[in-house]
Amino acid sequence: MATRTGLPLEAGLDEAGRGCLAGPVFAAAVILPPGFAPPLLRDSKQLSARQRELLRPLICAEAVAWAVGEASEEEIGALNIAQASYLAMHRAVAALPVVPAHLLVDGNRFRPLDGFAHTCVVGGDGRYRSIAAASVLAKTFRDERMAALDREFPAYGWARNAGYPTAAHRAAIRAHGPSSRHRLGFRLL
Repeated sequence: MATRTGLPLEAGLDEAGRGCLAGPVFAAAVILPPGFAPPLLRDSKQLSARQRELLRPLICAEAVAWAVGEASEEEIGALNIAQASYLAMHRAVAALPVVPAHLLVDGNRFRPLDGFAHTCVVGGDGRYRSIAAASVLAKTFRDERMAALDREFPAYGWARNAGYPTAAHRAAIRAHGPSSRHRLGFRLL
């Protein structure tokens, strides 16, 4: 894995939670220092929860800058999931304590952010360290939020399924109805 532009302040962006039935969508922006290449670092979907949790403090400690943004269930309903994902990414970039020179976005689409050049890369979380790091942060911060929401809404098993459409999650929706944290514009059943 490498950098795309060779610019020292290239920020990788990725999101987590697009396909979920409940909870916010999260995004992270990460600017890594040259040479940052821990052996485990790759797309968060290829890592175990334990591996992601090992990487998170390392990324946070070693990154030149990092930030996490989110868009709520209400924003997802009002905008749609794609636009809400872009909003979460924009919020992550805005929260960076360092202004990036370029945005490297995982995926094939992005709503341009004024003042920032960007490049979309399909499968970028498997090709670029900064996107892989953003993938890990977005996933771990979102999983942490869903575990907290699980304590408030224990019937849905969010500490285990993170709001994704598992059979058990859908069975809980059938049994208890949707919660206030479900994405009501999504097909829940």
